[in-house]
Amino acid sequence: MSLPPPNTGSTICADLISGPWPLESSPLVSHSWAALWLHAWNAFWFAPTDPLPLGLVRIATGLLLAWSSTVWLLDTSAFFGTGGWLPAENVWRMNDQPWQWSLYFPFSSESAVFWVTLITLLAAVLLTIGLATPLAAVVALVGFISASNRAPLNVFGFDDVLGMLLIGLVVGPAGAACSVDSQLWRGRGWRLSSAATLAIRLIQVHLCVIYFFSGCGKLLGATWWEGTALWGAIANLQYRTLDLMWLAGHPLVVNVLTLTTLFWEVLYPVLIWPRLTRRLVLAMAVMVHMGIGLSMGMMEFGLVMLVANMAFMPASVCRKLLCLPVKVYPAIP
Repeated sequence: MSLPPPNTGSTICADLISGPWPLESSPLVSHSWAALWLHAWNAFWFAPTDPLPLGLVRIATGLLLAWSSTVWLLDTSAFFGTGGWLPAENVWRMNDQPWQWSLYFPFSSESAVFWVTLITLLAAVLLTIGLATPLAAVVALVGFISASNRAPLNVFGFDDVLGMLLIGLVVGPAGAACSVDSQLWRGRGWRLSSAATLAIRLIQVHLCVIYFFSGCGKLLGATWWEGTALWGAIANLQYRTLDLMWLAGHPLVVNVLTLTTLFWEVLYPVLIWPRLTRRLVLAMAVMVHMGIGLSMGMMEFGLVMLVANMAFMPASVCRKLLCLPVKVYPAIP
């Protein structure tokens, strides 16, 4: 079932709005329930929208991958070399899957692992500025997966979310906005794109899954039900970078913060879609992840989660923040 053509006037700024449910304004409102939901499903995934949010996610993701690659370059032999922290023959013991691939397996010499890592860093830089973006996104993803599969000891939540973001950038036209490519090949404007919608939706849905199962996992812990889980993080000297021990005298505050975080995580997939609650959910994301970064020293993880949450920022809001005119070009596939 084809979608109605979008309005392509010079003052249109198409936003990704609401979830996959039919709207009263649908041109199929007089049709069957199945037709309504089919139309809503197609619109949810493929309605052409402004690629600006995807462009902003690309810039932030490229910067984070560049940072991670720079850390790898500090000692590539230790991370990926044959005499490193984890020998190649023991990698399979650390992975959840019986089979994994990595460029660092065939290219395992000291010079080879250096060049593979350097190429990943260069791809991350090109991805950030948006030059040769489709190729840069693929190379960055291949290099990132190679590093993750070769050195699973160094993989944590930051890497999981970064990989999810890179997949979205490979799928969609990540260089269609705020990029050197858009300046070189498409003038100073960009077009509405169905592929941009698909990429953003993939990031949004993956993020909802991450939050939901993370929250469900917390429900298995007694300290979360008791409202004391955050105190365990505050009192952990190995992770603590901000002294919050004064909260020991305010147990009710710890209870409220713990339970609020738990409810927010479990209900994120429901509350993020309606406009009424989206701003509150995103504001909570900023507080939670910046709190994790500042108090537990996990700033990279906090930043990558905030970048993923950027996928829920409407294009109109992004344009206002960047002082850009509300103008796009006709839709393209």
